[in-house]
Amino acid sequence: MDIERYFQRVGYKNARNKLDLETLTEILQHQIRTIPFENLNIHCGESMELDLEVTFDQLVRKNRGGWCLQVNHLFYWALTTMGFKTTMLGGYVYNTTAKRYSTGMIHLLVQVTLSGKNYIVDASFGRSFQMWEPLELISGKDQPQVPSIFRLTEDNGIWYLDQIRREQYTPNEEFAHSDILETNKNPKLYCFTLEPRTIEDFESANTFLQTSPASTFMNRSFCSLQSPEGVHCLVGTILTCRKFNYKDNIDLVEFKALKEEEIEDVLKTIFGISLEKKLTPRYGDLYFTI
Repeated sequence: MDIERYFQRVGYKNARNKLDLETLTEILQHQIRTIPFENLNIHCGESMELDLEVTFDQLVRKNRGGWCLQVNHLFYWALTTMGFKTTMLGGYVYNTTAKRYSTGMIHLLVQVTLSGKNYIVDASFGRSFQMWEPLELISGKDQPQVPSIFRLTEDNGIWYLDQIRREQYTPNEEFAHSDILETNKNPKLYCFTLEPRTIEDFESANTFLQTSPASTFMNRSFCSLQSPEGVHCLVGTILTCRKFNYKDNIDLVEFKALKEEEIEDVLKTIFGISLEKKLTPRYGDLYFTI
């Protein structure tokens, strides 16, 4: 694996040896705008692998994306290779339907220590829940970013990440009440501890997420990529484009229903993805919002 190949993939051309907050932020923003959060392997009849060599091949050499266990694993490797002081962490994602956090550790995120301060970086929560900047690991502080306000809260050794969102406007009336449109203005995202993890700790989660009927990743095909102004999402055959704060502290969310034969071109032009096998788009009924 070659770090220069990674830099080429994400389009990063700045200093490699400045291990500061500015560089960390730039690397995060380059990655979230070039490597999608997606689960298309599953819906092409392929598996989602955790091996770093396989992940590098898929995300870097083949210009694909992946889910957090792959994308943030690559991010962790890149930051560590650059010389950042990193710790792999595990998270428990909030289940809105069940109104509780997942019992299994199904999310991978990264802690980076800079000049005595700890930051949380996550390049693969995707959609409009994606952070664009590192979050300082400090409890109870509102941290405004372009997508929204994020807030970390610590309670008895467990850290909780919540979001404070803007109002949103959907000009397509037929989608104004879409089940994939997030309506909660203060959603809970996930919780985590600061216990160091290894990629092997996520093996059971990786299997569950791509085999269980209870897994949203099995229930819906999706692809999400941040843009300079917002985020594009493809769920099944529904394409959305969100522009953050397009006016008066309101997000603009546009929907388009695609024909199945249009998806290949949309994946190439908007998400930069070319699939090797045929995709069977799926729009299931489990909770999943953009």
